[in-house]
Amino acid sequence: MDSAPVRAAEFFAGIGLVRTALERVKGAQIQVVWANDIKQAKYDAYAANFPDAEDHFVVRDIRRIEASDLPTGIELATSSFPCIDLSLAGNRRGLVGEQSGMFWEFAKIVEGMSPRPSVILLENVHGFATSHGGKDLEAALASLSKLDYSLDVLAIDARHFVPQSRPRMFIVGIQQDKLPSQALHDVPPVSDVRPAWVRAIHETHRQTLDMHYIDLPALPEGPRDLDGFVETDVAGDLWWDEGRVEAFVRSLSDVQKARFEALLAGNTISYRTAYRRTRQGVSVWELRKDGIAGCLRTTGGGSSKQALVRLGRGSKAVRWMTPREYANLMGAHEYKLLAGTPNQQLFGFGDAVVVDVIEWIGNKYLLPVLRPAGTE
Repeated sequence: MDSAPVRAAEFFAGIGLVRTALERVKGAQIQVVWANDIKQAKYDAYAANFPDAEDHFVVRDIRRIEASDLPTGIELATSSFPCIDLSLAGNRRGLVGEQSGMFWEFAKIVEGMSPRPSVILLENVHGFATSHGGKDLEAALASLSKLDYSLDVLAIDARHFVPQSRPRMFIVGIQQDKLPSQALHDVPPVSDVRPAWVRAIHETHRQTLDMHYIDLPALPEGPRDLDGFVETDVAGDLWWDEGRVEAFVRSLSDVQKARFEALLAGNTISYRTAYRRTRQGVSVWELRKDGIAGCLRTTGGGSSKQALVRLGRGSKAVRWMTPREYANLMGAHEYKLLAGTPNQQLFGFGDAVVVDVIEWIGNKYLLPVLRPAGTE
């Protein structure tokens, strides 16, 4: 039995939410010993939360990193490579894009590592599966298969853990000689972590690539409202003035306005989130019909920021969501907001992973593979 902590490397580490999650895995059995990102502002946020950052965090373009730069004995490598070229909201250039094409740099480094990590975990948007008609995903899977990884694909919406709709896909690669006995090589049944479109990926590629799946438990139900995630004691000047709130209301469609008025007349205080959209060339606000937040985004402009709407007992109030609320919705309630401007903080969280999702994958999948004797 190997009782030593799993040594992990975090590529595209951002503000460190993968590390936050991995350190919560049972018995603190996973330890991040190397991390990288290109942005100094993200390092600053990471360092404010992890005092040992200067010992292992490399602020450098991944294209200037060699396999030899990493410490030895890496068993787990994680990669949340940029999604902008894969996202349906992005430019859809795919893996030839300047940002999402960084996947190939990650794969090149892994290829050069000796020994290679026993397990790799990749995270990205669902658009990765359909980019260039599925050819981008096929190419990525093929490149990892050539490095002797058997591959599994998962899809998890963070709403099972936090009140935020944030669907993401994950690729788990396991070196062939590390595949556990519970790994199965036929087409997986449809489940909450492998919906029909993920099952189709397995079915399409299992004859030509090394594919497997491992049975996983059902995902938890998840919260249905924002209670415990919103700040109730923010400064009064953060709430919009009456004129701005009225402009917000005027922009709502008839359906949206009816939803707004019903909540306004309610006997309890309710919170909803809203995004600004452009409909037929006109900027309008749209209010979510459920009690959870929309997918938090990187703050590249006003339309990407999410507003919080408080309604009930005849009272209405609107403001932008705060960095603390973004942190909470990413499962990082205890994350210290000590570095960067509020906009940089919003950007960092919008560009990150949900802690609870990675922790769940770590406990239910990664640790049983990497330390089978030490898990329940």
